[in-house]
Amino acid sequence: MTDLQFAKLVIFVNSLIPLVLLLWDLYFKKVGPNPLEFATRTTGMLTLVFLFFTLAITPLRKLFGINPLIKTRRMIGLFAFFYGTLHLITYVWFDRALNIASVITDVGQRRFILVGMTAFLLMLPLAITSTNKMVKRLGGKAWARLHRLVYVAAILGVVHFWMLVKSDIRLPVTFAFVLILLLAHRLAVKYLPSQPSASSNSLFPRE
Repeated sequence: MTDLQFAKLVIFVNSLIPLVLLLWDLYFKKVGPNPLEFATRTTGMLTLVFLFFTLAITPLRKLFGINPLIKTRRMIGLFAFFYGTLHLITYVWFDRALNIASVITDVGQRRFILVGMTAFLLMLPLAITSTNKMVKRLGGKAWARLHRLVYVAAILGVVHFWMLVKSDIRLPVTFAFVLILLLAHRLAVKYLPSQPSASSNSLFPRE
């Protein structure tokens, strides 16, 4: 097993640990009086965490010169999509009982759900086009432009979280601050003299 394969294995196992802990707490009823709300918020939080980990790969690689980090970003990005999917399933299945009409009505009436749904839909094409074959099919430039949607998805994810929280906004503010730093880095890379590769724009870069 190469060092890169071992690193990916470690990331894979550790990325599943939050899900195992969530299922453990749900099974043993250690989630408070509202298990559905706990599961929904936890999966939503994990989506943002993994999304931000993904966006942080390029700045960390540039700051510390750890080039192999880029090889782990696709997996982390896919875990962001995975937890986003669980977040959506938790809402549609357990909260709305798979009633699509109810979901549509809810989206139209509650803006924070509309924002969250839009963020997920923006992540969907990024996951679908994460393979090397899709990079070749779309062409490098078109693929890179598409994957810049990750920043829009991240912004909408933070807004979704902010709108959901009604009193204690410390966590949404923290996410917003980190996102501002990541966006500032992106702007610096874009406008300062540099030659970033196309994959630096992507949530799910080719390897």
